[in-house]
Amino acid sequence: MSDSFFPRWRRVDSSAPGAVVQPDECLSWPQNVAMGAQHVVAMFGSTILAPLLMGFDPNVAILMSGVGTLIFFLFVRGRVPSYLGSSFAFIGGVIAVTGYAGAGPNANIGVALGAIIACGLVYTLIGLIVWWVNARTGGDARWINRWMPPVVTGAVVAVIGLNLAPIAARGAMGGSTFDALMALMTVLCVGVVAVYTRGMVQRLLILVGLLAACVIYGVLTNGLGLGTPIDFSGIANAPWIGLPTFSAPVFELHAMSVIVPVAIILVAENLGHIKAVSAMTGQNLDAYLGRAFVGDGVATMVSGAVGGTGVTTYAENIGVMTVTRIYSTLVFVVAALIAICLGFSPKFGALIQAIPGPVLGGMSVVVFGLIAVAGARIWVVNQVDFSDNRNLIVAAITLVLGAGNFTVQFGDFKLDGIGTATFGAILLYAILRIGGPQRH
Repeated sequence: MSDSFFPRWRRVDSSAPGAVVQPDECLSWPQNVAMGAQHVVAMFGSTILAPLLMGFDPNVAILMSGVGTLIFFLFVRGRVPSYLGSSFAFIGGVIAVTGYAGAGPNANIGVALGAIIACGLVYTLIGLIVWWVNARTGGDARWINRWMPPVVTGAVVAVIGLNLAPIAARGAMGGSTFDALMALMTVLCVGVVAVYTRGMVQRLLILVGLLAACVIYGVLTNGLGLGTPIDFSGIANAPWIGLPTFSAPVFELHAMSVIVPVAIILVAENLGHIKAVSAMTGQNLDAYLGRAFVGDGVATMVSGAVGGTGVTTYAENIGVMTVTRIYSTLVFVVAALIAICLGFSPKFGALIQAIPGPVLGGMSVVVFGLIAVAGARIWVVNQVDFSDNRNLIVAAITLVLGAGNFTVQFGDFKLDGIGTATFGAILLYAILRIGGPQRH
């Protein structure tokens, strides 16, 4: 590590063909602003969709994504490029503990917020342990991979999507045949963007697909009189600048037992992010793993304390870095400041709240499905060997426990399907590894 707390960012020319801007390098300020705005657009679709699916205020989510990104920036000392947005890993647990039906604000949001804070605290403690061990081992993080190999992390990520599948299906069906058809139309819009577009438009498939679906829905309802029209009155009446709707946490043991296991998912996501950025930049960032975990954990606690969602490092922004080959961490400071400004605009929040229910239902089908497939992708990318019975048994049992919502309760302590599957996968792999033959 450098002696200075932050890197001494060097100004570089990014106009040369094939130029790569490293994390400790920077662009001109007009370029920094343009790149920061692009990262905001990249995270935008997912960061606003997650709070809508949980009944949270999207303005608070956007605001805390910016604040969380700055917190992460401080903990990693400006050396790991990352944007922190709303984590989809919390959706299943939040819906389970609040009984949210998918319409309007979540009346029991406080219970979810207390559990999100508890999850952030556990995540932070994990980060402190990793930070301490890394300091003693010189940044060697292989011990984490031994406890959470790809077969475990892939199964746990897949379980989140599978556990949410019934919720997505109910949301997509809506209250009428027209609503169901509009949800399927939304799925088709995202599919067309994903397959038939290229470049940045394809990277923003969630956002572009959402906009296209809203336009088609508006034409059919507001224009042709079918279904329930989009209500624009809230947008017209909302002020341009104002405070978002903050909420206070409520701490309940049952809710915490359901949501705290999400910390394992966040560890896996952050670990994958660090590995991906290390590969792209050619720099070994393992020494910052503990710092990254702590930064993400503290950001999640701060977000939950005021009514925001739990946050995590965003793969969408890795996509932007892959396309642009610009990894300067200063760009993410600019992106965070832009997001904070959007969070203080009630008119922006009213625009988000006007998104039709059937469109959100269709988007939930896509997003939850992508989460499930992301778990399978971890297996493929890491070439998990399913001819090894250890891997086969761990993956099979984890998927069924999570998808079937296998619940375990001891008094007031309760683990739902995602929590049971998460801890079950880790413990089962550890047990089956002891004394068994090792295959390479």
